[in-house]
Amino acid sequence: MSEPARRPAPPRFQDHGAATLPAVTVDTYNAELRTPEGFLGDRASSRAFRAILDDWRKTLRQAGEADPLGEAKTIDIPRKRLDELLASGEPEVAGLVHSVVEEFAQSLATVIRALLEEKAWRGTERIAIGGGMRGNRVGELAIGRASMLLKAEKVEIDLVPIRHDPDEAGMIGAVHLAPPWIFRGHDALLAIDIGGSNMRAGLVRPHLKKASDLSEACIWECDIWRHRDDKPAREAAIDRLCAMLLDLVRKAEKRELHLAPFIGVGCPGRILPDGSIETGAQNLPGNWESSRFNLPERLLAAVPEIDGHETVIAMHNDAVVQGLSQVPWMRDVTHWGVLTIGTGLGNARFTNRAR
Repeated sequence: MSEPARRPAPPRFQDHGAATLPAVTVDTYNAELRTPEGFLGDRASSRAFRAILDDWRKTLRQAGEADPLGEAKTIDIPRKRLDELLASGEPEVAGLVHSVVEEFAQSLATVIRALLEEKAWRGTERIAIGGGMRGNRVGELAIGRASMLLKAEKVEIDLVPIRHDPDEAGMIGAVHLAPPWIFRGHDALLAIDIGGSNMRAGLVRPHLKKASDLSEACIWECDIWRHRDDKPAREAAIDRLCAMLLDLVRKAEKRELHLAPFIGVGCPGRILPDGSIETGAQNLPGNWESSRFNLPERLLAAVPEIDGHETVIAMHNDAVVQGLSQVPWMRDVTHWGVLTIGTGLGNARFTNRAR
């Protein structure tokens, strides 16, 4: 009995989750620092920040003090509100926020110390901090305080906030997944950033004529969906994501924007060469680690052709892609990394390649 015909492999420049990219080598990513109490990285996530804030509020109540944040649930207090209270709130309220920032910074410094002890992270000169915590003053203060704590302990590392808005960095980084020549003659590319709470799809302008190092790349149009609120099944989530892509294609055509036949994807987890996900996708809707599920193939079926050419898809870990957005500003060091503080703590370490 003859074997069933195999589907032709979808076109791509290199394996998904590739170690060698045009500008950098990905030394490691998705490092899991285990302790007897669980994953160390969980201490420096957005959830950990909320837990610290909640503990401080409980401590005040147990001491018979009025909660300066009132009756609102901790999860419902936006970080922008904490920024306002830090800047102009009553001294006691500002003190509460400062206490939370300090405790979180201590946790972040502990995680970074442990990460730098990992073999693949030794010799790291600079770490860019991205993710949701980067997008507000409270998060930036925590990053700055963690940097001071590490310097006081003679830990030689430079911490910097990621350059782009964290909501955009995960899409802008997609331009570094493909060789720059593919963008010549085209105005933009499609990019996807999948997270534990949100999915984003955008049109990225590489602006190679303005800057050959892609430092002028920017978002032209973006659509965001907070899937955590809707709690969809996996297939419904993929259908929604494909609809977002097709809508962006239509918008580009309407504006006569020439799209490169390329889609760059950032997705949580360890990405295998064929585009399947080995581990780390537990925060996504449904089972994305199934051997019968392949995200690049699903996207290719929805968008098989762009601008008259076969679509090429490159997928990598979401922290890797967010880190790639920082490439133009990391040329003065050799070894550098990224931490993305979100639903979990993403991480990746890079070595710059010769220009």
